[in-house]
Amino acid sequence: AAPTWLPPADFAAAPYAAMSRTNLYASPEDAEAAFYQAIANADLDALMSLWSEDEEVVCVHPTGQQLTGLAAIREGWRQVFAVARIRIDYTPAMQWQGMLLSVHHVMEMLYVGGEDHPSGPLQATNVFARGAHGWRLVCRHVSASSGQTDDSSESRILH
Repeated sequence: AAPTWLPPADFAAAPYAAMSRTNLYASPEDAEAAFYQAIANADLDALMSLWSEDEEVVCVHPTGQQLTGLAAIREGWRQVFAVARIRIDYTPAMQWQGMLLSVHHVMEMLYVGGEDHPSGPLQATNVFARGAHGWRLVCRHVSASSGQTDDSSESRILH
């Protein structure tokens, strides 16, 4: 008889145990929209299901706190959801996409609790990788923004 795989006793506590791979995101835009919806719903399991299973994933919050690995990212977002309900409105600014990797630079406005006025603006870079389970988030980095952009296309020489 073929051996039967049984999960370890602490499997349910593993950061990836609650991930559902039933959602196969056909595009990085679909994965990104689901990411922001999971935040608005304060749905930690849905949020974590969007991350790649690779342990080298990283999330940098606007405070500068760097979370590396699924367990750290899960705990960081659990803490965020425990403090307040948040919603993030985002506007795509730039996007670079290849066959297996997509980099999205977006402007974000953060709404905390029932506030009518947002905090921000914030600049975020979301990096998605295409794998067996569709497009998944591998890196997210958010920073405070002045709100000003430099849209000039003139080339510059850096010294």
